[in-house]
Amino acid sequence: MITAHVFIAISLDGFIARQDGDIDWLLQRDDPAEDHGYAAFIADKDLIVMGRGSYEKVLTLDTWPYDRPVLVLSKQLTDAPVPEALKGKVRFSSLTPKDAMEKLAEQNVRRVYVDGGQLVQSFLRDGLVADMVITTVPVLLGSGRPLFGALPQDIDLKLVSSRSFPSGLVQSSYRLAT
Repeated sequence: MITAHVFIAISLDGFIARQDGDIDWLLQRDDPAEDHGYAAFIADKDLIVMGRGSYEKVLTLDTWPYDRPVLVLSKQLTDAPVPEALKGKVRFSSLTPKDAMEKLAEQNVRRVYVDGGQLVQSFLRDGLVADMVITTVPVLLGSGRPLFGALPQDIDLKLVSSRSFPSGLVQSSYRLAT
């Protein structure tokens, strides 16, 4: 069975990025001396599924940060060519999250990392997320792109663990209640 997992950082007021997509507030807090658990999280994931906004943001970084295949779900990018440097690493699809997960399951993909606010919201609405690791950065942005959006019904979560770091970040792991 295929499962979807979230690992994401938010501001204290619930935003994953500024309104223009900027994440400078997050990058300034990146302390290589602190292990926030990403390496352990990604170790058992077969593939990364991300939205267009996250993909376009990652393209602005100096180097491609992923060693796993990436599937970008986007209607706008479906017919766009994959950049030469990313051939074999990235593919685009216009499938819905549910259809993408079914297709990935047929390809023996078992565990996927879901990244991007709107995509995480879609996966949550469709009941596809198994668990979430949310790292809260102690900064108030006042406005921006929220991690969570409208839902057709409540989604109950079970707190699995919570820890704080010397930098002030607080990380909580949740399992979606079944």
